Amino acid sequence: MNLGIVGQAAGLFAVTNIDDILILSLFFAQGAGRHGSVRRILMGQYLGFAAILAVAIAAAFGATSLPESAVPYLGLLEVAAVTFANGGDNIGVYVPVFATAGVGGMSVYAVVFLILVAVWCFGGRFFATRPIIAKALSRWGHILLPLVLIAFGL
Repeated sequence: MNLGIVGQAAGLFAVTNIDDILILSLFFAQGAGRHGSVRRILMGQYLGFAAILAVAIAAAFGATSLPESAVPYLGLLEVAAVTFANGGDNIGVYVPVFATAGVGGMSVYAVVFLILVAVWCFGGRFFATRPIIAKALSRWGHILLPLVLIAFGL
């Protein structure tokens, strides 16, 4: 395992998912005190992120059939993947990286990303359970979540 790729994967995940901490915090705040909400949030986060990874990996395999000079332009998939809303930026960044990483490198990125999804979930839950944040989110979360999602979309 190449530690350089692990470091790059961790950095790439962090910069493309920083917005998810806020969204996860809002979901955890909304689910506070509800039986099974943590499990549903974790499963939903992993399911959504697995879809983002699947699209990025599939597109990267397709990109290997393109001339090398075309790979940098694959970031345009972000526009085509707008239906993934919050994950569109991830796909736009991951495809050219995965396309040049090879199967072994892609595997390392995917494993590191999936581990970091758990770190992000725990971070989101941590923020949502801080007393001052929890109080604000319990009072305003039903308004903040749609506003945050709209702002990210814009």
